[in-house]
Amino acid sequence: EDFLNLIFKAMMKDSLNSSHPVSSAVQSSEQIEEMFDTLSYIKGASLLLMLKNYLTKDVFQAGIEVYLHNHSYGSAHSDDLWDSMNEITNGTLDVKKLMKTWILHKGFPLVTVVRKGKIISVQQEKFLYCMEPENWTSDASYVWQIPLTYKTSSCNFTHCTNAYLLDQKSGM
Repeated sequence: EDFLNLIFKAMMKDSLNSSHPVSSAVQSSEQIEEMFDTLSYIKGASLLLMLKNYLTKDVFQAGIEVYLHNHSYGSAHSDDLWDSMNEITNGTLDVKKLMKTWILHKGFPLVTVVRKGKIISVQQEKFLYCMEPENWTSDASYVWQIPLTYKTSSCNFTHCTNAYLLDQKSGM
């Protein structure tokens, strides 16, 4: 419950146009200090949780083990974690490409789901809580790779959850 409250606070901050990406290039020590805020830590933790749920716990755990083994007693970059996850997924999913859309974009998407009979369509756009004219920039081109999970009425008890990766502005 505490973590969920922190997530909502971070999302509120991230929904402002004055937000910042989880990861970005820095030029000074002051910029480094600015990057290590609640938004970066909580959003980062949320993104790892999202990835774990999408990959499944076992696949995620195996990716973490590969990452720790490959980089024990050394330094690493964020891409190294995604590369370790890619090793485990054997090319079935480009984890680096998926995660870069989340860590390099500020903010988060609003996903709209519309059902017409048996047809379901989804659309994404950047969510902004309120526009701050002095900090406004156009982020309309942002496209996240969004792992969506869903259940259908044909659910059997061995496999109830289905997954869909929304990697465009809209999909069906």
